Amino acid sequence: MSTKALVWIGIFIGSTIGGWLGALLAHGNWLSWQSIFGGAIGSFAGIYASFKSSQLF
Repeated sequence: MSTKALVWIGIFIGSTIGGWLGALLAHGNWLSWQSIFGGAIGSFAGIYASFKSSQLF
């Protein structure tokens, strides 16, 4: 699988998990600043993790 595809998968998974955790902190409010900030942080974490894992394989 190409690096580009892995990065997009990482962005999707990371932003989903980050947004979900942010909404959990905001008592289920998906449009709160915690959810948006969590999605952004999750996206960057997903990019980093997927890029590093693509270098290993």
